[in-house]
Amino acid sequence: QVQLVESGGGSVQDGGSLKLSCTASGNNFRTYGMGWFRQAPGKEREFVAAISWIAANTNYADSVRGRFTVSRDNAVSTVYLQMNSLKPEDTAVYYCAADPYGIGAESRNSYDYWGQGTQVTVSS
Repeated sequence: QVQLVESGGGSVQDGGSLKLSCTASGNNFRTYGMGWFRQAPGKEREFVAAISWIAANTNYADSVRGRFTVSRDNAVSTVYLQMNSLKPEDTAVYYCAADPYGIGAESRNSYDYWGQGTQVTVSS
């Protein structure tokens, strides 16, 4: 069992930056692939970024590639999402999730554990 807690959300202006953190409790964090997803009002939850268990592989949605960076520190059981050049369309609740197969896939179905989400609001 893994419990995930996100933090770091907030309100910024267009072009600003935020860094989200997701800290896991429980065992074997280093074996999990970790993903970030987001959900805007009235829209489905969508993939943002993911990192494999040994951080050898990262994957990004086209909409955030080049602006967002996913990383992890297994020593403190935390995955990060650095978000730069934020745009109003990035406004959403951001969720982290744990993939027990270690891949860090794009599909929501690959993730067994989810955090409660943190709100990111970007104003123009």
